[in-house]
Amino acid sequence: MRDEDDLIALSALQHYLFCPRQCALIHVEQVWAEDGATAEGRLLHDKVDAGLAERRPGVRITRSLSLRSMALGVAGRADVVEFHAPDGQPFPVEYKRGKPKPHRADEVQLCAQAICLEEMFARPVPRGALFYGQTRRRSEILFDADLRDLTQRTADGARKMIAAGITPPPVLTPGCRHCSLHDLCQPESLSRAPKMGAWLARQMGA
Repeated sequence: MRDEDDLIALSALQHYLFCPRQCALIHVEQVWAEDGATAEGRLLHDKVDAGLAERRPGVRITRSLSLRSMALGVAGRADVVEFHAPDGQPFPVEYKRGKPKPHRADEVQLCAQAICLEEMFARPVPRGALFYGQTRRRSEILFDADLRDLTQRTADGARKMIAAGITPPPVLTPGCRHCSLHDLCQPESLSRAPKMGAWLARQMGA
C-alpha cells in the first residue's frame, strides 16, 4: 500500500506522456519557465478555479476539487467536476488553452481524474470532457480499457522516473520549439540517442 509521500502530481502524467524530459525538469529538478502559451493557460485555469460552485438544472458544478488515487499513486485537482442528476454521476471537465492535440496526454490527465473520482466516490466514471479555449468546444472522452491501460502505464512510468530522480536526455522533436522549457532543456545541443519513443516504451514496459 502506498503512503501519501509516494503520490506524485496528477499533472505529471500529462507532462510525462508529452515528454519525459519535460516531466523530469518540472517534477524532479523543480524548474519552470513561462511563455505566452503557459501564461494564457494559467490565466484560463485561474479563471475556472476562481469560480464558485453552482447548480444548474440537472447538474451541480464544483471547481478546483482535490483528487487522490492510491491505486494510480497521484494527487491533484480537477478544474471542474459536474455531478449529474438524478444520482449525482461525476463527470470531470479539464480546461486547456489551445486545441485538440495529436497525442493522448490530455486524455490521460482527464482519465486519471476519473480514476481518482471512482476511488473517492466508489462508483464508475465512464466519461468526461476536455474543453479547449481555442475552439471553445468540449470534446467528450470515453474512458475505455485502452485509455485506462495507457493511464496506468503512464502513471507507473512517471512515478518510477521521479522516484529515481532521473532526467532523461533530450531528443529534438517538432514539439520542442513550442515548449516553454526549450532554453533550459537545450534539445538542439544535447539531443542524442536513444530516441525518446524507445526510451518511453522501455519505461512503460511496452
